[in-house]
Amino acid sequence: MATMNKRKMKVATRFSHSIPKLVCPDGEDGLLISTKYLNRTLKVDESSMTMSVESGVTLRQLISEAAKAGLALPYAPYWWGLTIGGLMSTGAHGSTLWGMGSSVHDYVVQLRIVTPATPQEAYAKVRTLDNSDPNLDAARVSLGVLGVISQVTLRLQPLFKRSITHLAKNDTNLGDQVVSFGKQHEFADLTWFPSQRMVVYRMDDRVSSNMSGNGLNDFPGFRSAPSLVLEILRTAEENQETKGDADGKCTDAKLTISTLKSSAYGLTNDGIAFTHYPVVGYQNRLQASGTCLDSLKDLHITACPWDPRVKGLFFHQTTFSISLSKVKDFIQDLQKLIKLEPKSMCGLELYNGILIRYVKASSAYLGKQEDGLDFDITYYRSKDPLSPRLYGDILEEVEQLAMFKYGGLPHWGKNRNVAFHGAIKKYKNAREFLKVKEMYDPLGLFSSEWTDQVLGLRDGVGIVKEGCALEGLCICSEDVHCAPNKGYVCQPGRIYKDARVCTRLTSSQ
Repeated sequence: MATMNKRKMKVATRFSHSIPKLVCPDGEDGLLISTKYLNRTLKVDESSMTMSVESGVTLRQLISEAAKAGLALPYAPYWWGLTIGGLMSTGAHGSTLWGMGSSVHDYVVQLRIVTPATPQEAYAKVRTLDNSDPNLDAARVSLGVLGVISQVTLRLQPLFKRSITHLAKNDTNLGDQVVSFGKQHEFADLTWFPSQRMVVYRMDDRVSSNMSGNGLNDFPGFRSAPSLVLEILRTAEENQETKGDADGKCTDAKLTISTLKSSAYGLTNDGIAFTHYPVVGYQNRLQASGTCLDSLKDLHITACPWDPRVKGLFFHQTTFSISLSKVKDFIQDLQKLIKLEPKSMCGLELYNGILIRYVKASSAYLGKQEDGLDFDITYYRSKDPLSPRLYGDILEEVEQLAMFKYGGLPHWGKNRNVAFHGAIKKYKNAREFLKVKEMYDPLGLFSSEWTDQVLGLRDGVGIVKEGCALEGLCICSEDVHCAPNKGYVCQPGRIYKDARVCTRLTSSQ
């Protein structure tokens, strides 16, 4: 019906959506197609170790159903409230440099996608793609612009156990150690608390299924929280921002980090208590979590910390991958910047620091182009888009340093507009992707002005207007793009002089 009426469409899920505007259709009468009822497991083939699901099945469901058949998805995002269609469309991943890598879409062996079609084809066409079809590499990471993914078949592995130990170290030699650490441990990742000069190394490997242990992962940041507590925390952070209270943020960050450490970052040895490392358990109990999804029906007395129905977290995410060959220099540049302003990173340490995961090059046209490290940075966002952030200039410089000096690739499901500026030129098969897009959806019914800009089909990912740099809608080139009435003007970066950031003028300036 939508194709017949040339109506714009986007696919949405019942849980959450990406931070960028991937889910927003153009205009006022766009159609949202929900995958709420596409939530069935269709087939589990133990002999071929494959599993077919509808695209609205969540990662949580997939992990659970696979385990019942003695199978496991080897790598996955850490948050299980994603649908298979959604995590594929944005290139979601776990952490590894081993095997085929950590991106879920690289374990897809077949999918079905419904695309617009001609009147002779009744306006809709079901296409089945498998590994013999080169178009599968377009559909693996589709940004939702090719059509509606309806079914996915994944190659799994026999269910196995993992052994996890967290080890905190000083971050002085991080740049030297980070690449070799990823090659030593299959599921390695790192959590960096730069203001504290500390890195938590996760030594995480497969072990024999005979090894005792029934560990469970229930990460504190993904648990239900009382709405009143969330409101108190958010109000405190807003007050710190208003007063420029960096010391208060640093004090709270130290408390957050010590709480995470004492709780073993949500790991328990038996599902109840943490007593010692290593934590050993089955893959389905350790690879992801998200128990706050169970709090949706209690009248919002408790909620996921970012649930927009309560006053809780409201944040930006800057997430990018840097190739292994460049990552040491990037980390050292970041450390130089932090040395100039040691308190500047306390704010993101309130959001569990910088999560560093390992990714491998993918055959997907819009997948990772090289083996690299993915840096995930979460930080305060004001409800007022014209309100500057404490140390916002430092975070803007990190963003531009990563994307432009070091050629970082943006995570498609996260990031502010700035990260996508010129990004499509970094993908060697972007033209092949656009050919498939033109074939599947020639009228652009699943596209929007925003996706056309990101894919290089229109100029200007950014929105240049007053205050636009504060929200990452543009890179400032004039003071008016910042907040000159509040003392914030456009200045070069501190160590990356090509950066343009909104800096607060001091009396000496």
